[in-house]
Formats: sequence, structure tokens, C-alpha cells
Amino acid sequence: MPSRILLVEDDLDLGLVIKQYLEVSGFEVTWLSNPLEVVESMDNLAKLHLAIIDVMMPQMDGFELSKIIKSKAPIPFLFLTAKAQSIDKILGLKLGAEDYVTKPCEPEELLLRVKNILRRNQQEATAAVIPIGNYFFIPAQYQLTFGEQTYTITEKETELLLLITQNNHKVLSRKEILEKLWGENDYFLGRSLDVFMTRLRKYFKEDDRIKFDSVRGIGFKVEFPE
Repeated sequence: MPSRILLVEDDLDLGLVIKQYLEVSGFEVTWLSNPLEVVESMDNLAKLHLAIIDVMMPQMDGFELSKIIKSKAPIPFLFLTAKAQSIDKILGLKLGAEDYVTKPCEPEELLLRVKNILRRNQQEATAAVIPIGNYFFIPAQYQLTFGEQTYTITEKETELLLLITQNNHKVLSRKEILEKLWGENDYFLGRSLDVFMTRLRKYFKEDDRIKFDSVRGIGFKVEFPE
């Protein structure tokens, strides 16, 4: 399953080069040249794994855009900019950027920085102990605990549950889940998804505050107290 990256760059030549290079390297890239378009499509941000943001743009600077993105979706981001002064880099990092890359930048260097960020964030996510109601989910150990009871779950159940915990109270479409976990939207894989959801419902039967609801014609909505 390719990681999805948002590229916000108003230099059309540079944007095209970066987009093509990242796509050839196996990433799925959405490129927007106007930051106002990002603001208008905030609902899609939660589906992304990383944002690459230019700083110097006429409609809205990247620093301001990063604040808006952070308020809507907890996705990592890095700045790609010609502003090379230390004070600008410090400001960018204070705003929460994972990295600050100055132009001109070789595509290979940018690719390595992107991979490092994604790897680091994935490691942090899987190392966490995630509370789900009265349960504790430990992705790195494929474990789910309730009191003194410990369940060892499969790798695919772990991936599905991790996706669910990242989308508490949100509707996840069947298409989105299948493409994220299996890489394709297929009828038979959809039947497998139903089996996995049934298994997860059984694991969480001891806490009636945890709701696994089917949304007819769309997918699933899982709600739980954190």
C-alpha cells in the first residue's frame, strides 16, 4: 500500500519534478499549487501520511497553512523552501515541522528525508500502547489486553485495529479500508474484511461502550472512549 503525500508547491516546474520523482519511487502524490485549495479540501487530510509544504506562496505562506493543517489533521509535515535563514528554520521547526529542507534540493535528498519521516512515525505508532475503552492495544506485540486477559491477534487484525484507532468516531468506507490494508478494492477481500470485523467485535464484547456499527452502503463506524 503506497503512502499518500500532499505536495503544496506553487512553482509548476519544481512541483511537477517532485511529484513525478516521488511517484516513480512508489508514493501516491496529490499536488496542489494553491494553498487555498488545501484549505477547501480539509476533509481529505486525514487520509494522508505526510505533507510537503512550500513556505513562500502568494496566496498564503506555508507557515500559516501548516497551522491550519495541524488544527484539522495530525499528519506530519516538512517545509521545502528557499528561505534559508536560521530564524526561518527555527520558526518552521517550532511550528511542528518534522524537517526543513532548503531549495535548491536534489530529489534524492528529499526522498530520503520523506522516507525517514514516514519510517519514524510508523515506528512511533506501532510502539505505542493505545487505550480503547477498558482495553489496551499494543500493535508492536500484536496484543490486546483486558484486565488480566491477553489476546494475541493476527497481523491483519492489528493493521485493521490500528486504522480504526486512528479514525475514532469517523466513518471508514469499505473501499478505503480494502485499499489501505490489501492494496485493492475486491469483492472477495471484502468478505475477508467482514470476517475480521466480526472477530474484532468479539474481542471487545466486554466493554459495551465500544461500538462497531455498519454504515449501510458505505462501510463501518467504530466509536470508543479513549
